[in-house]
Amino acid sequence: MDEQKQVEKALSSFLEDYAGSLARILGHAVKKGRISYEEIEKLIDAEDDIEEVLLLGYDWRIMLPVRTSKSMEWEDRVLVPVAGEVYELPDVVRCLVSKAARCGTWKPEKAVAETLREMGEPAWGQIPRLVRKLGEYAKGNRITAFQVKEACKALRLEERVDSLIAELKGGGILSPSLSYLPETAQQKAPAYELNPALFPGCQS
Repeated sequence: MDEQKQVEKALSSFLEDYAGSLARILGHAVKKGRISYEEIEKLIDAEDDIEEVLLLGYDWRIMLPVRTSKSMEWEDRVLVPVAGEVYELPDVVRCLVSKAARCGTWKPEKAVAETLREMGEPAWGQIPRLVRKLGEYAKGNRITAFQVKEACKALRLEERVDSLIAELKGGGILSPSLSYLPETAQQKAPAYELNPALFPGCQS
């Protein structure tokens, strides 16, 4: 089975639609980490709607628009499906796709470990457990800074909370979130969105 078919097989395990088009797009984009609208037009299946494909990629945080309204955080990205636009793959997604191309399965924990190892994180082997614990705390893929601290404490990494948050952001594993729970606003505590591509079994 060729690499594109392997990626399609992995995506099909949690996506009902457009797995073929997304597999082709991701396979093309994985080396450079980004892809243009014009390239995507040539890669999607003829019967697929390009706007729907882009929206699906964005919803799963697999493929993010480079255009932003304010910052590089996910919530500030502006999805405009027109010529001239560019979309990028978070680092952890690049690892997910590379692994899927080899084995035909979606391996979030291995991708998280590899992403953090490549970033030079000394405790990279513990990070998949940290991300798994964050997923257990999450509501709608969102967590509070307090929950991040609690997860770090459970793994005896509490002294490195700030640096680990910075690395998880840099790797595309989480992103600051302003649209969270009312109680978070009341506590004036930072909140974060976990990348849903790392928790495919938890999505509706």
